[in-house]
Amino acid sequence: MNGDLDVLRLAASLLLVAVAVALSSVQQLRLSRTILWASLRALVQLLLVGVALELVIAPDRPLYLAWAWVVGILVYAAVVVQRRAGAVPGVFTIALAALSASAVVSLGVLFGLGVFPLEGRALVPLAGMMVGNSMTATVLVTRRMAAEFRDKRDEIEARLALGLPAPAAGRPYLREAVRTALIPQIESTRTVGLIFLPGAMTGLILAGAQPLEATMIQAAIMYLILGSVATTTAVVALGVRRRLLTADHRLVLPQARGQRR
Repeated sequence: MNGDLDVLRLAASLLLVAVAVALSSVQQLRLSRTILWASLRALVQLLLVGVALELVIAPDRPLYLAWAWVVGILVYAAVVVQRRAGAVPGVFTIALAALSASAVVSLGVLFGLGVFPLEGRALVPLAGMMVGNSMTATVLVTRRMAAEFRDKRDEIEARLALGLPAPAAGRPYLREAVRTALIPQIESTRTVGLIFLPGAMTGLILAGAQPLEATMIQAAIMYLILGSVATTTAVVALGVRRRLLTADHRLVLPQARGQRR
């Protein structure tokens, strides 16, 4: 598409932001400045990412640049988890290990079995979707486990006092935390296409792809996300449980403190 036309279309879409700001002002929600800042920040971030991607995934660029990008988003995602669920000791290491394990399994299946060609233009966006969704689930399962262990402290200590080993004493609460983290992704997978068209499928259709082709690609991506979220939450839950229930069968509760958003 023509570059000038793209700019005009982007400017026209800002009318929707103006509608949101107007509604905030009319309803006295005091969110006008926040909406404007979020919109501006999103635009700047996307432009910067777009320029960076031009340097990373162009056809003549070596593949190791794309892999370096993947490593970078894995580390940054672990930093975000630490900021949002930092009450659990060592959560950065746990999150990084879980996200890395999920990346190895998920991307290994997709590229190892030839579902997608191993090239930068496929690796970077697929890894981004996988890491982004897994990061959200990681924060959720970590917070949930910390809350469960604090709220059920007496029950857990009673189970330990009765002679149950640490893994068995914490199993019901670990299971509940993992279920809570997985349910949103399962529900999203269950209703995809019936209520909303996912971003990848929508983008492909807007770019001119045939709907059936876009559907097949979107299905593969949804399976990637579901598998990566399941892998990440399971690894994180086990790591957090080992931090909160030590090898000598003691309960070590995380400090309750405000979580950063």
